[in-house]
Amino acid sequence: MNKKLWKASERVKKNSNLFRYENFLARNYKYKISKKYSKLLDWSLKKPKDFWSSVWDFTKVKGYKNLKFKFSGNLFKHKFLINSKLNFAENLLSKTDKSKAITFISENGYKEVRSWKKLNLNISKITKFYKKIGIKKNDRVAAYLPNIIETVESFIATSSIGAIWSSCSPDFGTQGVIERFSQIKPKLLIIADRYYYNGKEINVIDRLPLILANIKSIKKVIVINYPGKKYLKKKKYKNTKIFLWNKILKLKSHKINLEKFDFDHELAILYSSGTTGKPKCICHRSGGVLLQHLKEHQLHCEIKPNDNVFYFTTCGWMMWNWLVTSLASKASIVLFDGFPMYKKNDLLLYIAEREKITLFGVSAKYIDSLRKLNVSVKLKYPLKNLKTICSTGSPLSEDNFDYVYNKIKSNVHLASVSGGTDIVSCFVLGNIYNPVIRGEIQNNGLGMNVDVFSEKGKSLKNKKGELVCKNSFPSMPKKFWNDKKNLKYKKAYFNKFKGVWYHGDYAEKKSNGGYIIYGRSDATLNPGGVRLGTAEIYSVVEKFKEIKDSIVIGQSWDNDVRIILFVVMNNSNELSLELIKNLKKQIRLDASPRHVPSKILKVNDVPRTKNGKLVEIAVKNVIEGNEIKNKEALANPEILKEYVNIKELND
Repeated sequence: MNKKLWKASERVKKNSNLFRYENFLARNYKYKISKKYSKLLDWSLKKPKDFWSSVWDFTKVKGYKNLKFKFSGNLFKHKFLINSKLNFAENLLSKTDKSKAITFISENGYKEVRSWKKLNLNISKITKFYKKIGIKKNDRVAAYLPNIIETVESFIATSSIGAIWSSCSPDFGTQGVIERFSQIKPKLLIIADRYYYNGKEINVIDRLPLILANIKSIKKVIVINYPGKKYLKKKKYKNTKIFLWNKILKLKSHKINLEKFDFDHELAILYSSGTTGKPKCICHRSGGVLLQHLKEHQLHCEIKPNDNVFYFTTCGWMMWNWLVTSLASKASIVLFDGFPMYKKNDLLLYIAEREKITLFGVSAKYIDSLRKLNVSVKLKYPLKNLKTICSTGSPLSEDNFDYVYNKIKSNVHLASVSGGTDIVSCFVLGNIYNPVIRGEIQNNGLGMNVDVFSEKGKSLKNKKGELVCKNSFPSMPKKFWNDKKNLKYKKAYFNKFKGVWYHGDYAEKKSNGGYIIYGRSDATLNPGGVRLGTAEIYSVVEKFKEIKDSIVIGQSWDNDVRIILFVVMNNSNELSLELIKNLKKQIRLDASPRHVPSKILKVNDVPRTKNGKLVEIAVKNVIEGNEIKNKEALANPEILKEYVNIKELND
């Protein structure tokens, strides 16, 4: 058994949300208090109706609760709290006083604070403007924005009127944006004029003509100037009305009539790329997301009123949605935009100290970077307010567990978590009752019957297998956009194991109930903890006539994943340094910087199935020394020998 690195004191446990929740259950559900997470988890799985109803009541969801569930038939057809009504925005606008709701900090130190009172006021003006320009329930609002306060305000305002939100980070190139937004046909685009990264100003507004030319549904555009900066020069566009954000906020405020929508009403569309075709448009339901986030925030991460919650994220990653929902727990959120080590390696930890952060959320890659730079802040920043450090995106290594406790803070709850865009929440995460064990995620979430399966669908312990969830839960996607008869939905999650959610992660379930996540078991890429599809890389490579064929994989490397692109050259063409440079440049422009391969290598052929499909996972397994499954399905299995012991992949 691995070493225990931390456990909460009895005083901390008795002052926890989890203990209050147990007392709540004892009063209302004849539950016997135990201060044992395993018992609470067991109860939540045996009594799902009582559990999810109790989460609604304990977290004080604003709305009308109807205790009607449907748990028959296929998992993806299960229904929670049928005919219940709520307004997502109303739950996030949980305070109206002059205390701080949101703090924004840019990499250069610019800081802006939004009070709860001002937040409510701005939302009223934005909703008034939305209605003025004809945005209504079920319309899609697309956002191409950095992680700024205005993005949060736009999102809350969109949800308040029942419109559907969708966002892309500005580090995505125009092609990536077009591929995503064109599928959902938004009426309104909200775009920033620029953003900053590592001291460099990147112009975004110049990308607008190409976006408008390719997404004809956009008739109205709101332009936001980057905080602390004047607007870049405004241009006129044919058949499109352009509005400036600062003029919208000059409107008179009005009392918001917050209509309550169905529990399953669409809240947001997030994107998860696959290996072929355009990114999948995953449509999430407002009630399910709210309930799941409140559960995770309060019962797993111990977020309380007036806490200061921080997560290093862009608004194109699901953790942005997770962060913003913290407002529903009456907590304040802290946004950071830019390079996390701009001019000082410990910049984010400095911010954590200065802003009295209580939950500090980052990627495993960020922690690993700090460790390699030997950043130590124990004596520099006391971090007295810091209760929880969350790590997500990719597996957190044992060395990095040690680093957090040795170099950052010894008395802190290190809650490694894992979930995905698909559920905009977590399968496995932390809790205050159990100790933190080196290299392990503490447990599966309450109400989540998570397991690890063999290829034959048998439950495993202390062995690698496929991460699955054997029951339904409220934050399962409502649907994929434009997915007739839910064919893509079922294929993505339910085809591998009948009646069980398959997630595509390699995992190990320990005897103590903890988990180790090893990375993706499918062909989805996961560099820096951000899931990317290979299709967007292939679409760029195909434009190069010098290249006949290609295959992309994610190689486990240095506690992270790096992208490797193998290319088959056309005729007598050579893979020159110039060609490699041009390939990387084009991938950066058309997709995003995250899609750019770490290495581009020449091969003679790529493995395909007998019906012509690329088999990325076979190459990945060869490179990482894993077993090659279903080799008989390959048309050219002999080619896999070429991928064994490639010297360029050892550095």
